[in-house]
Amino acid sequence: MAIPVRWVKAYPAEDILYYRILVALVVIWLFIFLFRFQFLKRDIAIFKQLADRNRNHTIKLTLLASALIFGNWFAYIYAVNHISVQSAAFAYLTCPLITAIAAFFILKEQLSTLKRIALGIALISAVTMATGSLIDILWSMSIASLYALYLIVQRASQGFDKLNMLAVQLMCCSLFVIPKLFINQHPFPKEAFFWFSILTIAVVFTIIPLFFSMYALTRISSSTTGVLLYVNPLIGFSLAVTYFGETVDSHKFIAYGFIVIAIVIFNWETLKNNIKSKRGSCL
Repeated sequence: MAIPVRWVKAYPAEDILYYRILVALVVIWLFIFLFRFQFLKRDIAIFKQLADRNRNHTIKLTLLASALIFGNWFAYIYAVNHISVQSAAFAYLTCPLITAIAAFFILKEQLSTLKRIALGIALISAVTMATGSLIDILWSMSIASLYALYLIVQRASQGFDKLNMLAVQLMCCSLFVIPKLFINQHPFPKEAFFWFSILTIAVVFTIIPLFFSMYALTRISSSTTGVLLYVNPLIGFSLAVTYFGETVDSHKFIAYGFIVIAIVIFNWETLKNNIKSKRGSCL
C-alpha cells in the first residue's frame, strides 16, 4: 500500500485517511447489499437477540475497534509519507509479536518458553532500532500497537461476520471524519488521479485483503495464515530500499536480523508442523 499512498504525498495525511474511509464505506456497503445481504440480515438478528448487557458490550467493543483502526491507518499513512516506508514495514513485522504480548496480558493466553524467548529477542530488535532513530521506532511501535490492540478487540468480539463488522466500524469512523472535513476546510480534491489513488487504497488495500483473509481462514489453518502475513512487511522493506531508494543504516540491518530470528523462533512449532505435513503428503 506504500506505493499508492506515496502517489498522494502532496495531500495532508488526514485528508488521505478521511477520503479513504468514506470511499471504503460506500464500496463496502454496496458490496454487502449486492452480494452478502444474507450475512447482514443474520448479524442483525443475532444482535437483536443479545441480552442488554451483551449488546452494550458489543457496542463498546465496536467503538473501541473503530478508534484503534482509525489511529492505525492515520499513523501508517503519516509514517509512509513523512517518516519512512521502513518504519511502516518494521511495524508490521513486530505487530504479531506485540499482539501475542497483548493477548498474554489482556486475554490471559499462555505463551510457551520458546515464544517468550522470541519476544525477548524482538525487544532487543526494538532497542537496536531505537539507537539509530528514536522517531522511527516510536512510529513503528505506535502503528504496531494500535493494530495489535485492534486484533485483540476483534478477537474478543465474536459471533459476527468480519466484513459486516468492518462496515460498521467504517460508519463509526465516518461520524468523526465528516465533521472534520468541514472544520479543516481543506480544498476539495478535484484531480482524477487523487480519486484513483484513494479508490485503489480503499478497495485493493482495505476491503479485498480483509475478504481474502476471511476466505483463507476457511481453506488453511490460522497458524499458516499468521506465518504468511510476514510476507507483507518484508515486501514493504524491499520496496523501501529498491523502489523508494531509502538508505538503510547498519543498525537497521541488525534490528531486522534480530526480528527475523524472533519470528522464526516464535513460529517454530508451526513451521515444523507445516514441514512435517508437507513431507507426509509427498510420501
